Amino acid sequence: MSRCNIFILMIIIPLAFFQSVRGKDCVCDLKNSDPAFPEQKLTKVETISAQCIGSITSERMTDLDRLLLGLQQRIKQLEDNVLMLEKEDDRNLYGAVSVRIIELEFAEIQDLLNKLNMTTNDYHHLNVQTVAQLEDMKDTMAELEKFDNMLVIKKDRENQRVKRDLEQCKNELKVTLPPPTVPPGRCGLGQMVSVVGPRTYSITVYSTSYPYGAWGRDAKPAPGDENKYWLVVLTSSNVYGYYVRQYSTLSTLLLGIGPKDTYISSSNPTTNTIQGSNMVMYANALYYNCYYTYSVCQFNLTTRAVSTVALPSDTGYNSKFPFAHLGTTYSYTDLDFATDESGVYVIYATTSNFGNVVISKIETSNPPVLGQTWKTSLYKTTATNTFMVCGVLYATRYLDKETEQIFYSYDTKTKEERFDLKINIKKMQTNIEFLNYDPRDHLLYVYSDAYILTYEIIFQ
Repeated sequence: MSRCNIFILMIIIPLAFFQSVRGKDCVCDLKNSDPAFPEQKLTKVETISAQCIGSITSERMTDLDRLLLGLQQRIKQLEDNVLMLEKEDDRNLYGAVSVRIIELEFAEIQDLLNKLNMTTNDYHHLNVQTVAQLEDMKDTMAELEKFDNMLVIKKDRENQRVKRDLEQCKNELKVTLPPPTVPPGRCGLGQMVSVVGPRTYSITVYSTSYPYGAWGRDAKPAPGDENKYWLVVLTSSNVYGYYVRQYSTLSTLLLGIGPKDTYISSSNPTTNTIQGSNMVMYANALYYNCYYTYSVCQFNLTTRAVSTVALPSDTGYNSKFPFAHLGTTYSYTDLDFATDESGVYVIYATTSNFGNVVISKIETSNPPVLGQTWKTSLYKTTATNTFMVCGVLYATRYLDKETEQIFYSYDTKTKEERFDLKINIKKMQTNIEFLNYDPRDHLLYVYSDAYILTYEIIFQ
């Protein structure tokens, strides 16, 4: 129910006293130096407010939902009857009766549509009228507030603001359960307590031209490649990439010295093009979302061969279930890839799981195959990124331009879910387009609005 708030005004009237003496009697003249309070305006606002409350009720607001639900059910019934007619029509009495039933259903659907149009028009008129009334009341209350000489309303607003700040502070100080502790037998790490940094913060040789990309180290490098770093920048419409750039050390990457480019294809987009900024390197192979499909691509950097494995057919792709927050959507991030101590995972969402996150282990054979799968209750578009540590999925969300927060976890071993984590990451740029954990150095590798960063995870 929408409510129109009425402020109570405390009016202090400046008075002037004039004293005169008439014989032995003392006579005082009382004069008001301020204009008279427009009581009739306040009464009008109160009346309109009461009418507003009476005209906009929760019962009325559900009329539209009921009509839409009824229309949806009737259309479904009509579809079923038409299918039955097509299947069992004997061109005789049965067909004639079925056609008549369908005609009656058409008439009922038309009646529902007429009611829906009428209700929609009524709501539109009510919305326009209410907006005008609220604007009028707002202007009137601003005029009446001028009579509040003791600033009661202003002080009340300040008090309300202080109360909200105190309540927020109390909520932040409330003790929450600690993040899940990874059993030592699994990878020897304890509870994640914080993320510090950035330890690395630099622009790439591409400057700020391309805000979407990814970078990091091979989570399972070949002997002699332990110090190599890879970089992929989406140089085509911030959506596609078609080559991997490698550097011998972190210093050469930061300075842009001696890169080695390995091309997947000669241009964008093709069947094997990288789509989206989520990808990882594992055992000299790049794992990423194949162009315009719900498939995982495995690109071998030595042989330049591409192998694929398809995800379930109802997997969201092409920005159906991307990472997002209220301010923006990270396009083409339906498939996210992560590495941890045990290998490679793909994180995605399916319609059968209602748009919630699904985790699948990727067996890194050639071609790759999907291993064990876990379904979560985290709606994918409420998160901005995910990563894995010791078999535990973590999800982040956008708090503001300076802060990203790890708020969720799912333990693939115990199937325990947590939505109450509050581990903040200090951002240097507004958006984080790529985030992955490296099990070799326990760092988070981040690509943020064309900048590359690393953060250190602190375990208890």
